[in-house]
Amino acid sequence: MSLSSLLVPAILFFALGMFACLIKSDLKFPPDMHKMIVIYLLIGIGLHGGKELAAANMADAISAVYAAFAFGIILPIIAYIILRVIGRIDPLNAAAISAHYGSVSAGTYMTAVAFLAGIGVTYEAYPVIMLAIMESPAIMIGLVLAGYSRRALGGESKNQKGMMKHLLLDAFTNGSILLLFGSMAIGWVISEPSYKKIEPFFELIFMGALCIFLCDMGMEAGRRISEFRSVGFFLVGFGIVMPLIGAAFGLTVGHFMLGYSIGGITLVTVLAASCSYIAVPPAMKLAVPEANPSFYLTLSLGVTFPFNIVIGIPMYYAAAQYLHETYYPWF
Repeated sequence: MSLSSLLVPAILFFALGMFACLIKSDLKFPPDMHKMIVIYLLIGIGLHGGKELAAANMADAISAVYAAFAFGIILPIIAYIILRVIGRIDPLNAAAISAHYGSVSAGTYMTAVAFLAGIGVTYEAYPVIMLAIMESPAIMIGLVLAGYSRRALGGESKNQKGMMKHLLLDAFTNGSILLLFGSMAIGWVISEPSYKKIEPFFELIFMGALCIFLCDMGMEAGRRISEFRSVGFFLVGFGIVMPLIGAAFGLTVGHFMLGYSIGGITLVTVLAASCSYIAVPPAMKLAVPEANPSFYLTLSLGVTFPFNIVIGIPMYYAAAQYLHETYYPWF
């Protein structure tokens, strides 16, 4: 992994935002800008993925769906076991944190796309399906783990059982998921001439918008650094080790089971290694009010997200490249 792999505009703008926060700069973005850019980026990803899927093999797409559900179920359970058995974290906090690590970070995925584009590496369209799917099963597993923990502690009520049904519905109707699936459907069905009319807006300026988004996220991550004391040394270590465990699953599935190219394996690995900071936190705050939000927010935004952006993505690409060249040297 060379230094040049980190010199991608998206990663550098993330570092700029983090630096601005650390030196206490007065740099600020308008309050609603973050939401507007997230909406734009999600639509752009969905349209591009839908266009690629229109020419793809649907049998391969089904394999990606199975893999997404497997990640969303298995990874939170592994995270929960580590937190409970090794870290001795209380059950409800462990359940809330675990849901974040079975879910995905759209920002991390977008940065990985920018990274691959910057080094001229192509990739399959299927990982965008996994991005859209993985959020929901992880929330469900988090709710199941929280329910199990409450029953073990003797504290589950009828209202909490009703809340589970409400949150499961929210997981499927979440705005980010709706935008991704809806944009993919639109990109899938529209004609090439129609797509050309909107392509400049959603393709040509995509990377510029991503740089602004990551600068803002860098400032948010910088603000979370001061909260490291509250989460403890074990949880900080967990925020780095858990993505590596997810990455190992992603590399294995992307290469040996899905048979993707280097770019595709990288994106699958990034998805398995990422941690949600948009959809899961509000769901866990509502479903598990006993859990400490500073734990899962600091881990997702202050530890795992910066780690993946600065170190993880180039490392996952290098691992994907090594696997591909070792087992398929003729490609």
